[in-house]
Amino acid sequence: MDLADRVLAGDVRAVARAISVVEREDAESAGLIARLFARTGRALVVGLTGAPGVGKSTLVDRLTGAFRRERLRVGVLAVDPTSPFSGGAILGDRIRMQGHAADDGVFVRSMATRGQLGGLSRATDDARIILDAAGTDVVLIETVGVGQGEIDVSRTADVSVVVMAPGGGDDVQAIKAGIMEIADVFVVNKADRDGADRAVAEIEGMLSLRERSAGEWRPPVVKACAATGDGVAAVVAAVRHFAERGLVAEDRARRRARTRLESILVGRLVERIGAERGLEQAVEAIVSREVDPYTAARQLVRGFVQEASDP
Repeated sequence: MDLADRVLAGDVRAVARAISVVEREDAESAGLIARLFARTGRALVVGLTGAPGVGKSTLVDRLTGAFRRERLRVGVLAVDPTSPFSGGAILGDRIRMQGHAADDGVFVRSMATRGQLGGLSRATDDARIILDAAGTDVVLIETVGVGQGEIDVSRTADVSVVVMAPGGGDDVQAIKAGIMEIADVFVVNKADRDGADRAVAEIEGMLSLRERSAGEWRPPVVKACAATGDGVAAVVAAVRHFAERGLVAEDRARRRARTRLESILVGRLVERIGAERGLEQAVEAIVSREVDPYTAARQLVRGFVQEASDP
């Protein structure tokens, strides 16, 4: 069997190798995803985001255990900072999930951001496709924790969980922009600390100010203590409630498809224009103030389109 067939058969080693292939972003990765894509769409994809230190990794570990008790196969994609020495992921999340190391029903993969903004790796969505095709029931995506601009997970996951913890200063300021708008479920983790009830009340207050149409989902705010497991069942219930309402289906799938397609198109166009139309020369012209960035971009695109339309 080739790599795609082994992935479809649920071969764990093949899944690991396939994710390595898509991380390289070469021609083989496109062919692999083409083979697997039609066999996807079954897994529930849950994204967890929030500021560093709020306990995302511990919560992912607890959620993994909860789903495994339901006999579900779980895949974890933990997006870590890029090592300045090796260029790979700093494997903090794998250290925290050692309790699942011997469980054949759990697949954990750390992925380096490699300079990508928004909290995810460029290959995260392809890795999700691979896990889905391999028969994974639930895919948990933990973002790197870069702050309020970390919204890419909402374009990849079916359910977006925003995690925060009390005692970090102005709690609402930490979430009011960016990730506040993408949350399907809020989790106030480390709820055994002072200020947890105040954090819940502040989030609820902000949610009450937001206008909603009839029947629109209002994100629940769940208190939990991932270190002890308290409240984890309530987090699972909130995620399932959102998913069972059917809100994860057509609109979100269309947004995810558009975002991924645009990303691929931009990457391919930049690659082609750079190779054929002198991208580096244009950069040098901008640096020397011979041309402004907008004019340079317009000239490159015009030349590319004209060349493509010539018989």
